[in-house]
Amino acid sequence: MTQQTKNFATRCLSSLSKVFPDEVLTDEAVQTGSAMWNETFSFQAAYCSSHLIRSVRAKIEADSELLPFITVRSVGLSPSELPVYDNPDANYIRTTPGLYPDPLYPLEAEFKALPGQWRSLWLTVRIPSMPESVAFAKKSLFYEISVSFLDENGENLGKETFTLEIIPVELPTQKLIHTEWFHADCIATQYGVDAFSERHWELLERYARNAAEHGVNMLLTPLFTPPLDTAVGEERLTMQLIDVDVAGENEYAFGFGKLERWIDMCRRAGIHYFECSHLFTQWGAAHAPKIMAKTPEGERRIFGWETDAAGECYEAFLDAFLPKLTAFIRSRGMENDFYFHVSDEPVLEQLEAYRRASDILKKHLKGFRFLDALSDYAFYEQGLVEIPVPANDHMDRFLEGKVDPLWTYYCCAQHRDVSNRFFAMPSARNRIIGMQMYKFGIQGFLHWGYNFWYSQGARRAVDPYKVTDADCAFASGDAFVVYPGPDGPIDSIRWEVFREALQDQRALELLEALAGREKALALLEEETEESLQFKKYPVRIAWLLGTRRLIHEAILKAM
Repeated sequence: MTQQTKNFATRCLSSLSKVFPDEVLTDEAVQTGSAMWNETFSFQAAYCSSHLIRSVRAKIEADSELLPFITVRSVGLSPSELPVYDNPDANYIRTTPGLYPDPLYPLEAEFKALPGQWRSLWLTVRIPSMPESVAFAKKSLFYEISVSFLDENGENLGKETFTLEIIPVELPTQKLIHTEWFHADCIATQYGVDAFSERHWELLERYARNAAEHGVNMLLTPLFTPPLDTAVGEERLTMQLIDVDVAGENEYAFGFGKLERWIDMCRRAGIHYFECSHLFTQWGAAHAPKIMAKTPEGERRIFGWETDAAGECYEAFLDAFLPKLTAFIRSRGMENDFYFHVSDEPVLEQLEAYRRASDILKKHLKGFRFLDALSDYAFYEQGLVEIPVPANDHMDRFLEGKVDPLWTYYCCAQHRDVSNRFFAMPSARNRIIGMQMYKFGIQGFLHWGYNFWYSQGARRAVDPYKVTDADCAFASGDAFVVYPGPDGPIDSIRWEVFREALQDQRALELLEALAGREKALALLEEETEESLQFKKYPVRIAWLLGTRRLIHEAILKAM
């Protein structure tokens, strides 16, 4: 319920509410929740003052040992010029340009309450591993977490209390392979540091660690500058882990020192898999990526947009490079940890070009796994892509074909009917994908925008605090899920909610292990009128929260 004095109102909310400063808060209060040990749980404490208060402090209290695991952040606002495209479906919060709640800023000692504006604090509980005493007792523990709002004199303005139940079981390890394209060049550009300087390496590890904490376990690895989201004829900042020396005509020497360091960094951060950057250009495999090399004339670009993908020169380069790369990988026993790409999102008209490029790679990469984002079943049907990654609005044909393994992705094009995470979408639409991926046995998820802080085509760097739509190219929320902080990433509410989606999937996997898949699937349909699909799903916050509660109850019953 809302707590209200004469001039100050507060309300506890779930993580699935979005609090806008220019509208009345209508979401119902949520003051209880449940989670497992080893899970990250979030909720909000919203507040609104009738007048300007320049100095507000938040006092957080929690029962027993839980307090050290609680982080409090302030939900900031980001501008959006392009929140939606011209034909949005009905499941958007709003479609107008303006300020949207998104970045999660570290909470300063004092903050402001602005007259008539609802704002919120974001509380995150990083629940530790289950204590032995809890495992032995097999009883849920209940913790009260209170948030008091104080004025500059320490007087109480308002208070909210949330009760968190932690059930006596640990959230299992994530099985899903999850990659969000990690743009190392954007980090160098945004912080004004040289590629692979010591400061760059330090920042890369902080961002990689943040990604891993949110369920990313595969990282895009720039063997050569990734040929992604680059305008034809243009170049992105060189981001190349492989040192190349030209020894003669079609003769090369390769250095793997930076790749070795990248692997070590990823392992420390919690990354398990390595997604080698595409070895042909995006959307059709027509050209080679940008590749720099030391030559007798100095360092220069030896391949790029001018290079025919099927030409003899580039094929000779790959014939020299790939055996050295695979020897490096195998010498470290990492054959199962590396995945390869040919080209991103080819269309049917490019099938033969894709086939030629694929043949060039596969003569050296037998035994390694290939994946590519695509939506045309013919590429899989003809054996060109071992692991297809269709968009979540193109899943039907792949499900009918019983493709295994099957991944999915979404991007700006998936703006109708299906799950996505634009600013203008409700957070429930973001979170539902975890339950969808469980139901349909999805084994991997790919997204292109962990931190794309450039305009469309990577023509210029943008300030992501001011430009959230890549210069009015992609609906706000598509290009990145983290913001650049002074010394590392600033999370977004979309990024926190997506982690919750992955935790839902893991909770269902645990229920399946205890009570069987039939029970888990039946539970997903228990409170719905229609079968859960990628394009049809419950949109209410209460359904998602209630279903997760039912999962916990079923787990407790099956233990």
